[in-house]
Amino acid sequence: MDQLSPQPPDAEANQPPPLVGYNAWSRDPILAEAVEREGGGWIAERASRMGELVGSEHLQTLSAQANRHVPELRTHDRFGNRIDAVEYHPAYHELMALAFGAGLHSLAWTEKRRGACVARAALNYLWNQGENGVACPVTMTFASLRVLRDDRKLAAEWEPKLLACDYDPRPLPLAQKRAVTIGMAMTERQGGSDLRANSTRAAPAGGGEYELNGHKWFCSAPMSDAFFTLARTEAGLTCFFVPRSLPEGTRNPFVIQRLKDKCGNRSNASSEIEYRGTRARLIGEEGRGIATLIEMAHLTRFDIVVACAGMMRAALNQALHHAAHRMAFGRRLAEQPLMQNVLADLALETEAAALTAFRLARAFARSGEDERERLLMRLMTPVAKYWLCKRVPALAVEAMECLGGNGYVEEAPLARLYREAPLNGIWEGSGNVICLDVLRSIQKEPASLDALLEEIDRGGERVGQGAAAIHRLLKEAGDVEVQARRIVESIAIALQASLMARHASREAGDAFCASRLEGDWGRAFGTLSSAAPCEAILKRARLVA
Repeated sequence: MDQLSPQPPDAEANQPPPLVGYNAWSRDPILAEAVEREGGGWIAERASRMGELVGSEHLQTLSAQANRHVPELRTHDRFGNRIDAVEYHPAYHELMALAFGAGLHSLAWTEKRRGACVARAALNYLWNQGENGVACPVTMTFASLRVLRDDRKLAAEWEPKLLACDYDPRPLPLAQKRAVTIGMAMTERQGGSDLRANSTRAAPAGGGEYELNGHKWFCSAPMSDAFFTLARTEAGLTCFFVPRSLPEGTRNPFVIQRLKDKCGNRSNASSEIEYRGTRARLIGEEGRGIATLIEMAHLTRFDIVVACAGMMRAALNQALHHAAHRMAFGRRLAEQPLMQNVLADLALETEAAALTAFRLARAFARSGEDERERLLMRLMTPVAKYWLCKRVPALAVEAMECLGGNGYVEEAPLARLYREAPLNGIWEGSGNVICLDVLRSIQKEPASLDALLEEIDRGGERVGQGAAAIHRLLKEAGDVEVQARRIVESIAIALQASLMARHASREAGDAFCASRLEGDWGRAFGTLSSAAPCEAILKRARLVA
């Protein structure tokens, strides 16, 4: 049953109905317009199917089950043989089948039409409104192809099954699989983000193979069919490809020591592993492992940006829905001026995130043919990754507060989203790492800053003041590294103001620029100026009937 339209609530219960039975694509004009504008409008039919799935009670039930019944580690079988297997609830496997069956991991590579990155981002944005744990193996598999193609022989062997729109969880050699997933195992306990501190060793084993010995502190999705990993050779830190099963049918030594008991992302297993004579193949140039993985990192960070925007939309939907149905002090929450201020503020933040994500998607889609877009992609990726990751937790908390106690119980999707919210800010580089990457990008390719400032200037004279402020900040910052977060925040806000000024409604664009860019704002959501046209902003933000 469609529960979107406000209905008279039960006078005694005063509880809103569940937000189910809606199409997250066709009822979100902000999303559809952004995808069309950035060149991926041809995905509309597939996006509509994904939107219907995301809004269905079935997917919401699967998501709840997969996160409540967490993965379990089985180190040995009943005969005492080491198997290092992770067992998942059936709901997780069904979610994986739905995501990979829809081509979430492969569409950008298999679809030859212009704007394939934008089209895939639309599906990814929608999926992350429903379940986030599965998004991890999807993203790693998607991004892995860029590195896999550094070895033509390996790519010829693995690419067909990596790109298959199928899911095959059986622990079998490549030749016996219908489809495969790829994971990553990079960090170690003594180094964390400082990958140069890695101590895992690689020794030649003949036939172009190596044997790895060492540990990895975080290995996500350990039941993947292969992993990219880092280990030291005589030449230095090098990238390797580690299959879980060997061609002759035996399992490659891959000792899962334990599963991490994480704050969120509970449907997806993360583990500590050891390599003990583990067979691997070298990828890329020996001694340049981090450089080999850079392109993969760009793609995973891109997916994080899109995922954050989708999560923000999910949180906003829950808050809007609740406020439209809940009565308090004689009228609906959505009719009360202060609640309207809060909801409108959340809506501005959510729309700005979506516009950022899909503008970045266009940069990725055209980076191979347009130098300006390549430069924009290189700098915009870490800027957007940093800023959207910082905004998701704050927005999720505020959305939860709109629901009150109902938002803080496990039956509400917001509880799961709240636990998930900090993860993307940690994965693929925490805040400091990302901001320093922005500074390195500017230093290495000054033209990337010029491209981004040009993009900001397209927002008009009002937004151009933000670009001028960035110039001043870079010039006057003194120790630039100490000011890295402030610099990146200024760039992100100016970019979002430009996008909102150009592509949002006049009311939303004006309110965003006045609050975020010009400082007519408090320190929490719900502090827009009394002049802000909250009702007009909310009219556009609601899932339309």
